[in-house]
Amino acid sequence: MLVYEFYFRHNIKGNELIGILPERRIKTERVTQESIMNWAKIVFSDTLDINRVHFVPVTLEKNVFGYYFPKP
Repeated sequence: MLVYEFYFRHNIKGNELIGILPERRIKTERVTQESIMNWAKIVFSDTLDINRVHFVPVTLEKNVFGYYFPKP
């Protein structure tokens, strides 16, 4: 499973995790950096300066107990 970790660039604190959103689109050709940031604008823009937000894609794997962990 692919998720995006969104961070806010804070002048004093550095990068601060503000949220994690899962990728649900099946057609990967529709996934672009612009489309991901547009999604972030919808979710986070009311509370943050979206120009100071960046994301990191993270792949998660499901273990035998049904929990997700970052893929090493």
